[in-house]
Amino acid sequence: MSVKTIRGNLLFWKISGVFASLLLVLALVFVLIGSRFSKSYYMAAHQQLYGDIAGHLASFTQPIKNGKPDTTVTHDIIHATMVANPSVEVYLLDTLGKITDYVVPQATVQMNKVDMAKVREWLAADSSKRPLGDNPKHPDEASIFSVAPVFENGKVAGYVYAVLASEKQKEILGSLNDDLYFRLAVYIFFAALLGAFVVGVVTFFLITDSICSIAGVVKTFKDGDYSARIRGYAKGNLGVLTSTFNDMADVIVDNIEKITAADRFRQELIANVSHDLRTPLSIMQGYVETLMIKGDSLSHAETERYLSIVHEGTKRLSGLVDQLFQYSKLEANVVTPQKELFPIGELVSDILSAYQLKATERSIRLTLEAPTVLPTIFADIALTERVFQNLLDNAFKFTPDGGQISVALLELGNGVRVRVTDTGVGIAKEYQEQIFERYKQADLHIASSKGIGLGLAIVRKILELHQSSIEVLSEPGKGAIFEFFLQSGFYPIVVPNSNK
Repeated sequence: MSVKTIRGNLLFWKISGVFASLLLVLALVFVLIGSRFSKSYYMAAHQQLYGDIAGHLASFTQPIKNGKPDTTVTHDIIHATMVANPSVEVYLLDTLGKITDYVVPQATVQMNKVDMAKVREWLAADSSKRPLGDNPKHPDEASIFSVAPVFENGKVAGYVYAVLASEKQKEILGSLNDDLYFRLAVYIFFAALLGAFVVGVVTFFLITDSICSIAGVVKTFKDGDYSARIRGYAKGNLGVLTSTFNDMADVIVDNIEKITAADRFRQELIANVSHDLRTPLSIMQGYVETLMIKGDSLSHAETERYLSIVHEGTKRLSGLVDQLFQYSKLEANVVTPQKELFPIGELVSDILSAYQLKATERSIRLTLEAPTVLPTIFADIALTERVFQNLLDNAFKFTPDGGQISVALLELGNGVRVRVTDTGVGIAKEYQEQIFERYKQADLHIASSKGIGLGLAIVRKILELHQSSIEVLSEPGKGAIFEFFLQSGFYPIVVPNSNK
């Protein structure tokens, strides 16, 4: 990546700005901490270097005679000491801490007595743990000091009290510290800028390299390789981006598969509907044209037969359209079950009565097996009736003349177990799951069974709306058994008739 690209990249300057600000804040904190510790270090060092100056003055001079300061002797020595070390200010104290003499301008002294508790604490403390004491020129400011007792005739006559941090020292150190802090701030500022630039460049390249890798995977996915996934960035913000993209890619692939499947099913539906609608329409068209052309020459019996065929065709078309309409509503999830309590036995009995004529015409034995008392069912009556109708239509399709179809109702736990049995051609195991899929039919080699394959798919959809499922048990040549469960309303009723 070129320098020109870096100059024009907002992300780089944001990163560099953040690091520069952080380093400058750290530099400021460092200067403040450094100044504080340098002051403490200086005070400790000065205490160690000049802590015994009061003891030397008390030993080599006799500043107090007859209980009073000997100014003729001590002033010259004390003044010479303060000239040699401008940071020292010397005072004489009596035994109670009252200042009796000093060699400084009188107007600058603000106290006439120092705290003797600090003096005694200083004399008793180790050299590395000596306390701060009073500064006669600055009553509110504690200072490092040195103190030593002055003995006369074997008794303490007073004290030499030396302040080790004078105003002169503060002026000198203040000017030096200002220059030190300025240079230190300048050095740290430019060091922070350089560090921020280096860190910004490195971070920018690391981030952009990762982003470029991720962008490459995204482009590969966009170009049609739906197996492309981001690898190797499992942590941090890039980890969130990685997992989000991978999850999104999985969802997109799943949606594509669903759309592809839906399109394939749509094509199958069109093919099936075209075939199933074309056949009865062609038959109806042929007979209607015959009636129109030869209407006057046909006998009454032939006319009735042709009209009967046309009527049967319209019924079949009506049934196909009804199935398509019903399944499309179920597939779109726009059907809401209107559940209520009803006697399952009476419903099944009425449905079988409607199919009895058809069964008689084909010599099929149609029966209902149920106990006298059954619990009421909590379900949608119309949808439940559609389930039984579709199962019976399916049974009639595949049961040969002279066969048997039975419906059994069995109380089980908190509901009723329903079993629909026929003696038809049966269903091979590999087809048993397919028969519940939309537009699918098992290859049962029966011409009369041709249709668009929505009957059992509608049954399963309706039962799913009732939180139930359907099972099939069958073998080729041995008929089929369909079973499902309906929730009870817990109110037993009496079945009017157990056999038909």
